[in-house]
Amino acid sequence: MAHFIDSDSDGEIPEIDLTLRIQPYMFEPILSSSDRTMTNSPESESEIDQAEEASSQDLVQDSEEVTFGLVDSWCSCGNCVQMPTAKENKCCRHTNVVDGKIEEQDLECITEHEGFVVNCLNHYVLETSYYEYIQDNGRLEEGQFIHELYRYLAYRRFVRWIYHRLGKKNRRILPSCVVNKIRQTFPSQNYCGFKYPN
Repeated sequence: MAHFIDSDSDGEIPEIDLTLRIQPYMFEPILSSSDRTMTNSPESESEIDQAEEASSQDLVQDSEEVTFGLVDSWCSCGNCVQMPTAKENKCCRHTNVVDGKIEEQDLECITEHEGFVVNCLNHYVLETSYYEYIQDNGRLEEGQFIHELYRYLAYRRFVRWIYHRLGKKNRRILPSCVVNKIRQTFPSQNYCGFKYPN
């Protein structure tokens, strides 16, 4: 306990208590009543994840239909290319969530959207995502090329931007135009097409 001398007093030394009264969680925000009812509900994290997934699927309603034929028969944006498998032949204009982003800026293709260019093609944004990736997953394996990783990160950023959160082992087929634009920006000799999770 510390003692200080007060010059205004008549030689008396006032006693000041300087002990810290820090409590655990002292500066945490207090739950509102609506938050309190959510935390008291019997839902587990997996039930919440399932509810989020169901609501995102309601919003998305992507056509997982297999598309055959020439590019002109299934592409509406003009930027798609023929993909290795028929299920990957998908245009951004036939994906409800992507279509909403296109219409908000009155564009022909999602690859023209400023958000796509900044999030998925900007080298500096992907470099920052790379640092986060190596923090979570460790350094690159020997022989893994940076273009390959940037392509992977660009796909992930597109999914985060469009779908927000998909959950583990829940994948979507990306529009052909998106895959093509990312591949043009970060080229490779051989590509791996869409794969369902194990």
